[in-house]
Parts: sequence; C-alpha cells; structure tokens
Amino acid sequence: MEPFFTFLGNYWWLVFPLFGVLASAGSAWERSARRRHRRRLEIIKAKGEVKAAQRGAPAVAETPTAAEPRAEEPAAKQLEKLFAAHDDVTHRWLEYELDVSKLIAFPAMSDGRQPLTAAFLRAKRVADNARPDAAATKVTREALTEYRDAVTDYEVAFDLAERDARRIKDSTFTSGERKRLDTAQQLLSVAVDQAATPAERQIAYKRVREELDGLISLSDDAVDRLEKKVALEITPGTPPPPHPPAS
Repeated sequence: MEPFFTFLGNYWWLVFPLFGVLASAGSAWERSARRRHRRRLEIIKAKGEVKAAQRGAPAVAETPTAAEPRAEEPAAKQLEKLFAAHDDVTHRWLEYELDVSKLIAFPAMSDGRQPLTAAFLRAKRVADNARPDAAATKVTREALTEYRDAVTDYEVAFDLAERDARRIKDSTFTSGERKRLDTAQQLLSVAVDQAATPAERQIAYKRVREELDGLISLSDDAVDRLEKKVALEITPGTPPPPHPPAS
C-alpha cells in the first residue's frame, strides 16, 4: 500500500480532473435516466389516450376495448376483436407506406432511423408474430394475454410514431433536400393528374423518382401503386379542359 500512498502524495493534483470526469459521467447518466423517464411517461400517457379514444364517451368508459375484451368472453370472440384492432393499425400504417404523397409530407413514417418509427416497426413485428392463425385457433390464456399486450403496444407505438412524424415533418432534411421534396410533391400532382397528357404524366413521374432518390426509400408496393395511377388514361367521355379564348 505504501507505493500507492506515495503515488497519491506526488500526484494529488490528479484528483481534481478525475472528479470532473466522474461528475461529467454522472451528469450524462442522469440526463439519460431523465430521457428514459420522460419516454416511459410519454408511453403511459399515449396508452391512456388510446384506451380513452377506444372507450368513447365517459358514460361508457368501463366498456372493454378491442385490446381489452371482457374476461368472460370466449377466446374466439376476444381474438376477433384483437384481430380487428391489429388490422386497423396496419391499415393506418399502409396509408403512409403506400401513399407517396404522404411519405413526402411525413418522411419520418418510412425512416427506420427515427427512434419512434423504429419502435413502431419492432412492435409491429412482435404483434404479427404473436398473432394466431385464426380466431378459431385454440390458444392458451398466456398466449392470448401475450397477443393482447402486443396489440396494445402496436397501437401505442403507431400513435407515437405518427405524432412525431407529423411534428417534425421534413425538418430533419437540409434546405436543399427540402426543396427537392417540395419539387417532388408538385411534380407528383402532375403525374397523377388525369387532365395532363400521358406524356406529361410520365415525364413528371420520372422527375418525382429522381427528386426522391437518396431522400426517401419507396417500397415496391408504393412504386407499383403510383405507376398504376400514372398510367391511367383520361376517363372516356370526359371533355377536355376549355381553351382560353383567343385574344
């Protein structure tokens, strides 16, 4: 021990920067703990709001929700309600995933690097994996509870991700990238405009893909859906837009 105390006697001044490092580490840990606490409170609040919205008016607040069926209901009936709640969230997600216009307006919904979007995608995977094959499938009480919890988490995670995406919009992009997104949105309106000629729609569509390249990743289904809209012919029998009167 004597060499140790000799070292301390010669290098006592190292104690001060060491305290600073320890204080900084403690401060970082405290900030991280506060962030985790805020996130937990946010999730708890969102769960309460989702359940309140599902319950409807206060007069029927005690009515079980889709994600919280009555315990006395048969398992098949409970699964039907859970399937409906599960499918509803998936449908709401696909409204963003397959709609290029919405993806341009709220790009965070397709960006797995965003924490809340990533959390939603994880919750989706858990709910999909926990889902029984059919309502008639015999499941244990534990499996039913696991699926019910997964559906609730799925609903909450989507709600948080959607709110965050609508809050930040395109703020994570640079000014140049935002300009490209605006251009893509304007060109998209031409690409799906049946009043435009097929050639105009095709040119606009190609420009949309160019502007979005490297900014937003479109799924194959979204591209296929957009291409079908672009390829639509002008409805037969629809009169052409009036020409301006000759001066």
